[in-house]
Amino acid sequence: MTETPNPHIVDTDTLSGQLRPFRRAVLSLGSNLGDREANIQGAVSSLADTPDVYLVDRSPVYETAPVDSPVESEDFLNAVLIVDTTLSADTLLERCLAVEDAFGRERGERNAPRTLDIDLLVLGDKQVSRDSLTLPHPRAHERAFVLQPWFDIDPNGEIPGQGRIADLIGGVDAAGVRRRDDVALELP
Repeated sequence: MTETPNPHIVDTDTLSGQLRPFRRAVLSLGSNLGDREANIQGAVSSLADTPDVYLVDRSPVYETAPVDSPVESEDFLNAVLIVDTTLSADTLLERCLAVEDAFGRERGERNAPRTLDIDLLVLGDKQVSRDSLTLPHPRAHERAFVLQPWFDIDPNGEIPGQGRIADLIGGVDAAGVRRRDDVALELP
């Protein structure tokens, strides 16, 4: 179920009441520092323990060349999660950032190596554009390391304003994206 885009319906993200709709969210996970596999699996487990976040599916793991990163950067392990949540976009983002912090994420140089990166790609049909959050993620439609794992678990998925994953994947260079069948994420 996705959020209704009807402008006459009050956005529950602005209400303080307890009733909120379930919305489908897509999260991208990545790690290229430390024990990459443990970091990604730890993110899955931590998100599964997050109140009001319900894991629906996880993609296969991919090893990918870093994009726009410093020369010395190691390859990433990447995966995509589909979750259902009643959380607001801001609260879900805060929870993702807290999980990153718990795994030693250091913020600084853009696209620098990191122990864990969790990007909120979409949340229902919600569209947000402000300094702290942009939905859908502004570069998701350009990234093979996002589109390929997402396609594996939701080929009919869409990025609002960009199109269907199945259509977008053909327009990106997937040369540096390799499926790792020897690494499997467990859903708790």
